[in-house]
Amino acid sequence: MPVPLLDIAAQYEPIATEIQAAIAEVFKTHRYIGGPIISRFEEQVAEYCGAPFGVGVSSGTDALLVSLMAECVGPGDEVITTPFTFFATGGCISRVGAKPVFVDIKPDTFNIDPVCVENAITERTRAILPVHLFGQCADMDALEKIASDRGLAIIEDAAQAIGSEFKGRRAGSMGHYGCFSFFPSKNLGGIGDGGFVTCNDEERFERVKKLRSHGAHPKYFHSLIGGNFRLDAIQAAVLEVKLRHLDNWHSGRQSNAERYHTELAPLAERGLISLPVQAEERRHIWNQFTIRVHDGKRDQIRDALKAANVGNEVYYPVPLHLQDCFAQLGYERGQLPHSELAAAEVLSIPIYGELSSAQQDEVVKQLKSAFSV
Repeated sequence: MPVPLLDIAAQYEPIATEIQAAIAEVFKTHRYIGGPIISRFEEQVAEYCGAPFGVGVSSGTDALLVSLMAECVGPGDEVITTPFTFFATGGCISRVGAKPVFVDIKPDTFNIDPVCVENAITERTRAILPVHLFGQCADMDALEKIASDRGLAIIEDAAQAIGSEFKGRRAGSMGHYGCFSFFPSKNLGGIGDGGFVTCNDEERFERVKKLRSHGAHPKYFHSLIGGNFRLDAIQAAVLEVKLRHLDNWHSGRQSNAERYHTELAPLAERGLISLPVQAEERRHIWNQFTIRVHDGKRDQIRDALKAANVGNEVYYPVPLHLQDCFAQLGYERGQLPHSELAAAEVLSIPIYGELSSAQQDEVVKQLKSAFSV
């Protein structure tokens, strides 16, 4: 039985009529950029995230970029972040002319280690950019204290974490900015690129709003140099429909995660894998279910799953501090050992809410079979 890593069609089919009606509404109004659909969606997402303000933007990458621009981060500045993440996290720091400072992760949650963050602060540090990886929040209590004590901004990379929580607070509501992606593979995914920025104060919110439209307000009067970072109305209309179903989809992923923990426990007990950890006082939304495969066998197990038509992926095979484009920063192999070991061991398996019991049984069966070879 083939089991895809993600099945977008299975999510779409039950809500196809709702989505088609929402798209038709856009065509009826002919307001493809801006307009009431965008405003309504922005209010709904901000409310869902527990943030007072929200701005739809063109992608998760642009959400990070415009947040850094709004904070006036630029040449000579440093931003501390994790190397165990998608490239956009570090890439956007470089794109505004600042220096990404990579520090190691906590091996249990894969999220940035606050102790390492504090040790990396210099007089040039302007911001901390934690990533809520795989759908689980970083330790925001510790990071907020560090930022408050040092007068630093926090930009949450919540691209994989909409609806996740830390001690009852939602991702995107804790930092000065929260950055989300609506890439189709996300728990809340569009039909193309899209993103979102939440803000906790009105001044930052107004700057982000200006910057997403070339820094203009009113039209053709530019107080800032921004870019074209707008979310289009068709994406907002589709995402508005999907937002109504999001918590049900989260619940499906959470149930599948619980079942994996039960069914794969024998492999963990044998020391062949480590199962992902849900830290205390977190709501995990399981954008990925990521195991660790030990003893250098990750690629062998991955190949066996591929041969059995079981979808899987490695998020991420090369940590950012070892990417060629960041060689000028001077990091060496062995300098961030937890991130490097994670990159060598992680393997993500299907977790989407539409995954059937029979499909999940097949994933478990093939994974166990791969280890018995």
